[in-house]
Amino acid sequence: MSMVQLPGLAEMINTISRERNLPKHAVEAALQEALLKGYERYRRTLLLDSFMQFEEGYFDNFDVELDIEEEGFLVLATKTIIAEVENPDHQIALAEVLEVAPEAQAGDTVVLDVTPDQGDFGRMAAIQTKQVLSQKLRDQQRKLIQEEFQDLEKTVLQARVLRFERRSVITAITSGFGQPEVEAELSKREQLPNDNYRANATFKVFLKRVADGPQRGPQLVVSRADAGLVVYLFANEVPEIEDEVVRIVAVAREANPPSRQVGPRTKIAVDTLERDVDPVGACIGARGSRIQAVVNELRGEKIDVIRWSPDPATYISNALSPARVDAVVLANTEDRQAHVLVAEDQLSLAIGKEGQNVRLAARLTGWKIDIKDSAKYEIDAEFAVADDAPTTEEELEPEIPTEVESELEESPAMSEAEEPVEEIDESDESVEEIEEPVGDEG
Repeated sequence: MSMVQLPGLAEMINTISRERNLPKHAVEAALQEALLKGYERYRRTLLLDSFMQFEEGYFDNFDVELDIEEEGFLVLATKTIIAEVENPDHQIALAEVLEVAPEAQAGDTVVLDVTPDQGDFGRMAAIQTKQVLSQKLRDQQRKLIQEEFQDLEKTVLQARVLRFERRSVITAITSGFGQPEVEAELSKREQLPNDNYRANATFKVFLKRVADGPQRGPQLVVSRADAGLVVYLFANEVPEIEDEVVRIVAVAREANPPSRQVGPRTKIAVDTLERDVDPVGACIGARGSRIQAVVNELRGEKIDVIRWSPDPATYISNALSPARVDAVVLANTEDRQAHVLVAEDQLSLAIGKEGQNVRLAARLTGWKIDIKDSAKYEIDAEFAVADDAPTTEEELEPEIPTEVESELEESPAMSEAEEPVEEIDESDESVEEIEEPVGDEG
């Protein structure tokens, strides 16, 4: 049978390759699969009246061969030679083959040209081919994107605003210099409240996930609210972190506070093994130059840099910066509960606006923190209560002095850490789970 002509085949492949940023061989593979599905539709329509049952894999012995130069395609079928044919799609009679190949034997296989006539292919088969081609091209794009960005997951990339869809910002990112741009989604909850998202605006984003699957929309999910972005920015600005002289131990971040009255804030704990190096000072820089560069990238987000300590009491005291702490009482080390004693004039500062400061300190340290007025705190009475294991949520609620109740309203004075904070390395992919940072100078 003659070849089915596809006028302009070569130009079509070139155009698709250019517009979709796909290599030509990927476009050709997608086209072959689509034409094969079109032929399958043609055969099903042809045998519709026979009430034939097509099992899964029925058309696996068929293949499509593209001829770019002649601008057409052939359909080939691999058939088994048999004495009596039961299924002409899979078998061919031995007597028929012997006429052209006397050495043929039963059980051998032959490849035959089963290309339909140009006019027989049918309108429905052509529509099926077009639909499948679009789907296969999308699949090829997703596969290439996954391969290109898989190793860049949990890293920071430069993004450019393309458009807005519902509450999400669709951005363009690249895997490297000279590489084509790929769309990535910045959802509402991953945005910063202080960011100004306008067309063609550029900023750094954290690549949270490379989605795998047939879902619609961009395959790449990026974030401006992830703690990993803060870790990257500090590593980029502080040479001591890059050289592993200073290490980031934990990060606690609240990029989208529950109330508009509270701005984004981060606490980051740092440490060093070098006696002559001040890790906090290294992160802040001369006259705050290093931390200011991070703050500017995060559009004014407040950042507290504190010194990590292996002693829980010291660590908790540092984490509540900038409040001055009189003492830290480890009320229950097993359940990681601590009472922090502060002067009356430090209560509001220690708790923070709507409880943000103590909440971030709890996330950073992994301890439940209860702020107490040191002038009214009775150690014996507190520990007597601590010995009686509380059984209700009301008993676990912190005591907030009446002097600051009006300022806090709905804010809790005690926050629970979502998860115990573990030592991390800046290259650790779990930094996202740690959630947020700590500092002092933001």
